[in-house]
Amino acid sequence: MSEPQSDIHTTAGKIADLQHRIEEATHAGSARAVEKQHAKGKLTARERVELLLDEGSFVELDEFARHRSTNFGIEKNRPYGDGVVTGYGTVDGRPVCVYSQDFTIFGGSLGEVYGEKIVKVMDFAMKTGCPVIGINDGGGARIQEGVAALGLFAEIFRRNVHASGVVPQISLIVGPCAGGAVYSPAITDFTVMVDQTSHMFITGPDVIKTVTGEDVGFEELGGARTHNTTSGVAHHMAGDEKDAIEYVKSLLSYLPSNNLSEAPAFPEEADLETTDEDRELDTLIPDSANQPYDMHTAIEHVLDDGEFLETQALFAPNILTGFGRVEGYPVGIVANQPMQLAGCLDIDASEKASRFVRTCDAFNVPVITFVDVPGFLPGVDQEYGGIIRRGAKLIYAYAEATVPLITVITRKAFGGAYDVMGSKHLGADLNLAWPTAQIAVMGAQGAVNILHRRTIAASDDPEAARAELMTDYEDALLNPYVAAERGYVDAVIMPSDTRAHLVKGLRQLRTKRESLPPKKHGNIPL
Repeated sequence: MSEPQSDIHTTAGKIADLQHRIEEATHAGSARAVEKQHAKGKLTARERVELLLDEGSFVELDEFARHRSTNFGIEKNRPYGDGVVTGYGTVDGRPVCVYSQDFTIFGGSLGEVYGEKIVKVMDFAMKTGCPVIGINDGGGARIQEGVAALGLFAEIFRRNVHASGVVPQISLIVGPCAGGAVYSPAITDFTVMVDQTSHMFITGPDVIKTVTGEDVGFEELGGARTHNTTSGVAHHMAGDEKDAIEYVKSLLSYLPSNNLSEAPAFPEEADLETTDEDRELDTLIPDSANQPYDMHTAIEHVLDDGEFLETQALFAPNILTGFGRVEGYPVGIVANQPMQLAGCLDIDASEKASRFVRTCDAFNVPVITFVDVPGFLPGVDQEYGGIIRRGAKLIYAYAEATVPLITVITRKAFGGAYDVMGSKHLGADLNLAWPTAQIAVMGAQGAVNILHRRTIAASDDPEAARAELMTDYEDALLNPYVAAERGYVDAVIMPSDTRAHLVKGLRQLRTKRESLPPKKHGNIPL
């Protein structure tokens, strides 16, 4: 570090010295490193913070912190900040804490002081009850600092766990995130990646090739597309860093600052008169039970301005999750998607939905569930993969939730999947059904083949007999009225009245109070 030329024995000199140090801290990365960062289409750590936070709101912490290591000649290079920018500011006027890893300094690798800075800002967020946004762009642990770096990783993980369900935690992956560094984003509530520039993996392509012989590239192994479509690690794939930051801002607009406060609301009394747009739902469900339709249509018709912020849109597309508003108040949406796998629940869909329901419950966001589910996806891979254990997570999530829960059955609700998808039996507050709803143990064909196997076999015309018996079964059981008679469904409604019912129900449920039996914690089937 070049020494300042000012006379530091005078007040003016001390002030000039401070200004010099601030300048040095602000430009700690070399001009060449910054140029390389920009050449890759990436922003610098400070540019990202400026984009995220309201103009002029950022207050930096520990900008003069420097590493204390003396190994491998690293003591000759002690830049201010140590490779991470930390502090607090506001997003849309609401306080947040932020840390942003600086790839231009030591490749963004985490050392002891670097880790201490992150721990400190996370502790500050917990004290003040505000969200934490972590911007990740680093090469994992700083090798020169050895076990001290590993210790700080675990300190960060512990704080991620303690903050979970207390303050929202959002991770932005805008570069490499490898080894132990991946586990902090994994614990946070939402992870956003950037296409072509973000990579997450425990072990990189070179190690994998050496150990297993598998030849795989960075993008295929741990790129944004992989983690958004295959692994489910990420919740959104952004086109560029600006898109990623805008998505984070949108997420924050639906979440409270902490678990003891309410999510941001913009109350506006809804007009409950049925509109032509509402009536479009009356023709949404096809006459044939085997014909799909897009559940997005139903969702967008009941949300304010049709705005639906989807999460994990590319992962397990047979179930939809995301946020919207009803009368200006945030709601979470969970919905089967008949366009994909007929809306069946599988391992990925169960885990996607259960994680989302628990996130909403932790942060006081009501959950609206749209149901059109023919059952759990059959198959050896599903059974071997643990669909019993992993599907049970969705039961756990709904049964544990104490936020307002409203369920709308649009068409199929068969077997155990009916129970799992926010049923009255799991504790939903209001359960509505459209007249097109089919609530039963199974569909007509499967039921008739089991119940009337001998009758069909003895018939002169088995196909005609089967068709007649299926019609009888459909008339008797494939409707919402058997469930309504038992109070399992609170009302059978016109599809066009769905928005009005949701508005009225949510108004009534704003004062809902429910508590669970005291315990240390439950034992969710992980």
